[in-house]
Amino acid sequence: MSTWDSRRRPAPDTPAPADLAAMFRNLCRSSPWKWQSLRFEYWDQPFASAPAPGAPFVRAWLRRPGALRLESPEGLVLHSTTGINDSRDVFYVSATRKSWLLPPHLVTPVYDDAGLVRRRPEAAYGEPGFGNGRFSAALDPVELAGNAPVPIEFPGSNALDIQDLRYAAHEGRPVLEAEVVPNAAYRPADPSAPLCLPGRSRLRVDVGTGICVSSRSLQPDKDEYGHWIRIIAVDEYMLDDLFLAESMNLTDVRRHISWDVPA
Repeated sequence: MSTWDSRRRPAPDTPAPADLAAMFRNLCRSSPWKWQSLRFEYWDQPFASAPAPGAPFVRAWLRRPGALRLESPEGLVLHSTTGINDSRDVFYVSATRKSWLLPPHLVTPVYDDAGLVRRRPEAAYGEPGFGNGRFSAALDPVELAGNAPVPIEFPGSNALDIQDLRYAAHEGRPVLEAEVVPNAAYRPADPSAPLCLPGRSRLRVDVGTGICVSSRSLQPDKDEYGHWIRIIAVDEYMLDDLFLAESMNLTDVRRHISWDVPA
């Protein structure tokens, strides 16, 4: 199956497969091959069904690899990538083998029959971050599944024990919703800001993008820990100007240019 077909496979509308847990884990590994640009809103707190009015959030534009712009609800620019066109010659000469790794979309993973990633190859993974590590981890939630299936399904060998799993909807998009408990094998990308705290948590992973769009701890003393993402657009065309501190004066060809002819 080609990468193109895998990224654009429609959301499933048939009954859940027998091994829905394997599908959930493969979906958590698939984000790098499902999209290249994303426009979304991010809340660094959980909600039961929808964001509370007035809750603080940021608007984000992300273009892989490494380009990120963040704005406040009022349109104030909070962060914008400034080095996306920098030369990397010195970096490559002085760095280790890891700096020569290709971006994920240029390497081919092992897919399952549904077009999801079963085994991830070695690549230059990593999403831009802001605030804490949960922001980046939510965009590529591989920490919830690991790079490949465990050799034998012993109890506690997977990163998470999945105790309840079902199809649901999140901000109008299909998701897999799971109630999980992390095991000793769980290794968050940022130990200080994991997607799952010890104990029971509820997660939602977007079927179309592989992004963890919602996390919430279900422990009584930790129920304010989590995040919420509203996806607005996927694979939208984004100019370099959007991510630079100083405009390059390029024309956004998506916008109509009016020609005022004097009478």
